[in-house]
Amino acid sequence: MNIIRSKYYGIIRGVTVGIAFLLQIITMILLSLYLMKGFFAVYLLFDIISVITVFALVNNEEAYKFSWILIIMVLPVAGLFLYFMWGRKRTNSKDYRIIREMEKENSQHLIQDEEVAEDISRQHPNKVQISRYLRKKGFPIYNNTQVTYYPVGEEMIEAMLEDLRQAKKFIFMEYYIVYNGRVWKEILEVLTQKVQEGVDVRLLFDDFGTLILNTHDFREDLKVRGIKLSIFNPIHRNVARLSFNYRNHQKIMVIDGNIGYTGGINLADEYANYIVRFGHWKDTGIRLYGAGVWSLTCMFFEMWRMCNQKEKLVYIDYRPNVLVKEDGYVQPFSGGPHRNPDNPTEGAYTRMINKARDYIYITTPYLVLDQTMLNDLINAAGSGVDVRIIVPGIPDKWYVYMVNVCNYGKLIQSGVRIFEYTPGFIHAKNVIADDECAICGTINTDYRSFYLHYECGVFLSEISAIADMKEDFIKTQKQCKEMKLTEWSKRPITHKIIQFGLKILSPLL
Repeated sequence: MNIIRSKYYGIIRGVTVGIAFLLQIITMILLSLYLMKGFFAVYLLFDIISVITVFALVNNEEAYKFSWILIIMVLPVAGLFLYFMWGRKRTNSKDYRIIREMEKENSQHLIQDEEVAEDISRQHPNKVQISRYLRKKGFPIYNNTQVTYYPVGEEMIEAMLEDLRQAKKFIFMEYYIVYNGRVWKEILEVLTQKVQEGVDVRLLFDDFGTLILNTHDFREDLKVRGIKLSIFNPIHRNVARLSFNYRNHQKIMVIDGNIGYTGGINLADEYANYIVRFGHWKDTGIRLYGAGVWSLTCMFFEMWRMCNQKEKLVYIDYRPNVLVKEDGYVQPFSGGPHRNPDNPTEGAYTRMINKARDYIYITTPYLVLDQTMLNDLINAAGSGVDVRIIVPGIPDKWYVYMVNVCNYGKLIQSGVRIFEYTPGFIHAKNVIADDECAICGTINTDYRSFYLHYECGVFLSEISAIADMKEDFIKTQKQCKEMKLTEWSKRPITHKIIQFGLKILSPLL
């Protein structure tokens, strides 16, 4: 029994939730058929409500509305039931109330230095609106922070291990995926030693992303080692409300309050290319050292306290205590479903695109665009901005790749250049514009990152790491195949049909 529990526990939980999910869909369809045959008047009433709901969705500003309109029109009553179970925005849900309370508490400690805000307004007038937008969302901008950019995961993980070995007070880690391989074993060894030295070590991970690892034995092992563990949103909780759809995709490591890491890199072997999955795994991340780390610490606290509401933290004990003299600015920010429809993760991206004058370079694993962002990219290219996007040549999810390809046509026609990374899978999430500013973080250009997931990133301005990011983009582009409109137009008819269907449902994938 212990063997089954330790080896297959995660799979069993995942399959159980999946079966419950499918049973709900089947039940809704059977219920609607039953009403249509036996209680037509009731069925007609729900049909009328379906029509009213469609009209309400037409006036809704959020991107997923068209998919739900289609579902309700194809399955008038069953689709209505499904929408009321899963499609509605629950602004007053318990989870949203909790995280808003955490944000309110964080805001007392995230105070903007007005002198820094005035400095960036003078030095960076072309992009200061992006920073102002993020400041209004509660995210201060900092100077005196060193930034190191890592073009591949193995370099960042090596640097993380070195910094972990030097930790004196605390280590905070928040990740979507933790996998029991070489990367995790090396980190776990260091964490165990640090606990023995009296360092406060905390690990927060997402239940869905760590489905295989998150067993009773694993949790007990961490407890014995003295590592504090919190698990975000167990997938079996509130299955009927599709709560497992809302994941914590943030990736943050904070060491002693002075060093912070974020980016696309999780704690699994493929991110360091220790194992091969989908060819060469191209990922990126950044290291902050100095004042800007404070916002990453507060972001970690926000999610940690969402899982541990009764715990009280003395924030002052975790502030940066190093003096760094560095030009340029950093502005860590985050977002989540409770922020919709004006989510900072999407808002920062759209403002980067709309403010670009000369070029904007985007690296993303998933090009699943809503109409607003598609129009922004098309308009940018139409105004003479050099818009380039690098996506995977070898995808990790075939159906998402199909949607990627479906989006190529309009973009290429408008002048956007799209490149597929032929050596393997791109997991990096970077945006660079005009040699002036950039974003590096966990944010994909897809519906999940902009509407469903908790994400984080760092807006960079007038800092040397931006040049490193641009150089990496140009180098990576040379390893890519540029997609041409003629080739795209000649793809098989079966692919076109599949892509059309998936495009309609893309916000729900």
